[in-house]
Amino acid sequence: MTFTVGIIGRPNVGKSTLFNRLVGKHLSIVDRTAGVTRDWQKAKCMIGDIGIELIDTAGLEPKINDGLDNNIREKTLEVIKVSDLIFFVIDAREGVTPNDQYFANQLRREKTKKVVLANKCEGNKGDHGYFEAFKLGFGEPIPISAEHGHGLEELYYTLKSLGNIVRKDDYDTEAPQDEQKDDTIKIAIVGKPNVGKSTFINCLIQNERLLTGPEAGITRDSIDISWTYKGKKIQLTDTAGIRRKSKVKENIDKLSTADTYRSIQFCHLVVLVLDSREPLDRQELALASHAIDQGRMLIIALNKWDVVKNKKQVLDKLQSRLRTSLTQIKDIPIITMSALTGLGVQELLPKALKLFSLWDTRISTSPLNKWLGLAVSSNPPPLIRGRRPALRYVTQAKTKPPAFIIFSSRGKKIAESYRRYLVNDLARSFELNNIPIRLIIRQAKNPYNPE
Repeated sequence: MTFTVGIIGRPNVGKSTLFNRLVGKHLSIVDRTAGVTRDWQKAKCMIGDIGIELIDTAGLEPKINDGLDNNIREKTLEVIKVSDLIFFVIDAREGVTPNDQYFANQLRREKTKKVVLANKCEGNKGDHGYFEAFKLGFGEPIPISAEHGHGLEELYYTLKSLGNIVRKDDYDTEAPQDEQKDDTIKIAIVGKPNVGKSTFINCLIQNERLLTGPEAGITRDSIDISWTYKGKKIQLTDTAGIRRKSKVKENIDKLSTADTYRSIQFCHLVVLVLDSREPLDRQELALASHAIDQGRMLIIALNKWDVVKNKKQVLDKLQSRLRTSLTQIKDIPIITMSALTGLGVQELLPKALKLFSLWDTRISTSPLNKWLGLAVSSNPPPLIRGRRPALRYVTQAKTKPPAFIIFSSRGKKIAESYRRYLVNDLARSFELNNIPIRLIIRQAKNPYNPE
């Protein structure tokens, strides 16, 4: 069983910076603004030879009447319940504040072991805060600098001193990719703010894992959730809503947008969630086009379908827009659903698994070359300087997405329109209409050319 460590503290003391430092990746958004993290983020990491599961949390605030802040606070308190060890982080430059003492009193009621981390102790600026941290009553604090990596060896020895409680897990985040052979299907849920992405994931996994509410822009970090569906490992990634460029002014919004695009880059399938009352505007169309250009599978999820009156009209209009504006893929799958009531939500995973099997398709060379011969005889390539280029041979280079290479005598000069014809005919012939296909026409080297 994995040893779980929760990082707790008030806002802007460096919890996310410490999380990123220990994990070795930039998973949590870091900014000088207080309260950037809202939902907890989890990742496995190795500290020396010790494997742990680390949880980054939102900054703790005193209990107030604001609904969103109270929900954030409850999510953080949940982490304390499930953790085997708590890293209680304070800002050593500011010293121990009344809020630090208030939350220390709350933590004291829990049986979980606590370790105080006096962050921002680089130089001598945090010495007074370090000595003040003794009065919190959790033993000797550890002076660290999460930003500069100072004091992390003390964390290792603290974990080591726990003896048999901490296990040296058999996973290693630094192991070569070919040794790990991860067969997890990664699905990124994207869309504009307040279209119901987090509610959709909560409904899908039947657990209120993610923070939701009527306010737009609650989600800021991209949050990965591991899940299993019919024996298949699934990783669902909740992302921040994408706003129009003219409305992205704050640095946090820019970081959240970049995080969403990073999630698209590293996923297998993109689910674009739309509000059924105003589906597929230019911004959402650009997001869908970007996902396809990255070679990702795409499913359109029409949320809030239960409040739509003219259902057939809305669906026909959407399909027409997809046919004319997203010509890279034909017959993009669409599901209609209501994340609030659960209507149609369970249709996603069967379609996702079917798409993934297509995306991972490997076609042998013989049928590919038979197809090429028929395609060229039905519609020969246009003449180049009075001569028709020869398309000699085709092979599949890779999967995920399927990529094909055609070798030709004048590959660089073949018209783009003819390349699109080959892509469309290839997709039709091998029933690959629902996924992106990459086709490269490579020009054979001329042995008589000195270059």
